[in-house]
Parts: sequence; C-alpha cells; structure tokens
Amino acid sequence: MRTEQETPVRGGSDGQRPDRTGPGGDEAVIVRSPTEARNSGTYDIDLLSALEILRQINAEDTTVAAAVGAVLPELAEAVELGVKALESGAAIHYFGAGTSGRIAAQDAAELPPTYGVPPEWVVAHHAGGGDALTKALEGVEDSREAGWADAAEVPEGSLVVGLAASGRTPYVGGALEAARERSCATVLISANPDAPLASSADVHVGVSTGAEVIAGSTRMKAGTAQKLLLNSFSTAVMVRMGRTYSNLMVGVDATNGKLRGRVVTILVEATGLSEEACAEALNAAEGDTRVALVSLLAGVDAERAASALDVARGRVRVALGELGI
Repeated sequence: MRTEQETPVRGGSDGQRPDRTGPGGDEAVIVRSPTEARNSGTYDIDLLSALEILRQINAEDTTVAAAVGAVLPELAEAVELGVKALESGAAIHYFGAGTSGRIAAQDAAELPPTYGVPPEWVVAHHAGGGDALTKALEGVEDSREAGWADAAEVPEGSLVVGLAASGRTPYVGGALEAARERSCATVLISANPDAPLASSADVHVGVSTGAEVIAGSTRMKAGTAQKLLLNSFSTAVMVRMGRTYSNLMVGVDATNGKLRGRVVTILVEATGLSEEACAEALNAAEGDTRVALVSLLAGVDAERAASALDVARGRVRVALGELGI
C-alpha cells in the first residue's frame, strides 16, 4: 500500500511492471517527506574545512530542541497513556527500524538499572531482530507483515509506541495496526508533521526537524529529536510512576558495594542526615532505597515503612502521606 508521499519508479524500457519488487527488486520508492529533503544551507559542505563542517552541523543541531519543545503537549498525552498502561499491569512497547529502533532499544535497556523497574515494563522491538541492532539490515523495515506479527502478541491494555523518522515505515505501520486490533493505545513519534501513519495512532508526536545536513541522513537531526523525545517520555513516565523522590533516583537497589555507596549518597541528599545514619537505615531496609528513605523521613522502622510503600504502590510521597508526614 502506497501513501501520497510515496512514488514508485520502475526501470525497464517497456514501462511494464517488473517481476521483482521490494527489497532487492527493481522497484524504487521515492519518499517525499521533510526528512528526505535537501538542505539549501549545506550545498557546499564538501568544500569546507573540518571546523566549518562541524559548525554547520552544530548550527542545524541547535534547532532540534526548539522543534521538540513545540510538540510537548502531544508528548504529554503519550506520557499519560504510558502511565495508564503501567498502572493497569500492562506495559509499554516500542517499535522501530534502523536508527529509530536502535534509539528505542537503548532507551528501554537503560530504564531498569536507572529506576529499578522490571525489564518487562518497557520493551523494544526492532525490525529484523537483534542482528539489526548492530548492523544495517535496511530491507526489513519494508515488511508491514513483520511489524504486524511482532505486535500481535502484545497484551491488551499496553501502549505501543511506533518510531519512524519519515512517518511512513511499513514495519511500524504494521505494528500500529496490530496494536489497535488488540485494543492497545498507540503513539507515533516521527520527524514528519504530516506523517502518513499519523491516522494509525491515537497520538502523533510529529516534530518538525526539517532537512538534514546530509540529505536523508535521519540519524542526525531526526535521530537527535527522537532521542530527546524518548528520553523525556520515559523519564516523565518514571517520575509519574513514583520512581523518583524530588529529582533523586530512589528505585535503585543496593546490590553491590558501589551501588550501596551511591544509595547512601542519595539518602544523605534527601534527608540531610549523616552517612552513618543513612547506611544503617539502608542495612535495616535490606538494600531497598525507598524503604530506607521512608523510614528515615518518617522516623519509623523498616517494616512499617515497607508496609506504607505497599499501600502507596511504591510512591515515596504517598507513603509519607500515609504515615502523616
């Protein structure tokens, strides 16, 4: 299925459709989206010195944060959908290909050690599987069927987030289609405000990054925008899920000496108490940062702090409220 931003071009002097199409075939698909446009400001980049090249790249990069800022209302909607999915016992699933998929895999992988959450909370699916994370397998993104199959097992109630710089990647389109059939909430993150797949998602976060320094190289501004958007999305979800206290990470479990030292520092920052008192509370809490923190702030033992946290579903401020603090 072609979109209005795609034009098939076929070789051959007879003008007939060739027998071979798709990856490795004779059909070329010209994508007419902002991410494929030519940047008029960098026509002579190949004539510049190294420093001048870097300055042009940097000048373009400085536009990305403002472009991301323009779509924060849509990103906030996505955050609330993510919180709803996690609070219901479901999960968040990322689907992407190429640069988009690699950024998604990195974001998902970093959440468990940062916030102490199960890896099942946020799961990344990459077109082509694990092999495509370390080497380019460009053709796999053209399979709508593969995207549909990968999303077909996503549990109902989950949030499916599709990432596609052009906003038309068939693999992502298939995943969004399967997700909607399974009554999952859907989000599309793209670098194309007029993304063809926007109608397939409940929320479209379409950031306008414009033409790249090198035409079509969407690992640059489009990739930077997706990195910013996913970092902001997942961080906001973790904060809303109570995985921080103030701006401190309190989901970290002290499983080794280095982490115990880091947690003691966190407890000192949060309470203003001595390192010795915080280390003692951490020992009593058996390495659980949040239990130790509630125990110290509320002046209760670890058992009572743990009970309050259970009632509060792990949220430190709510648990403190339960204890009258």
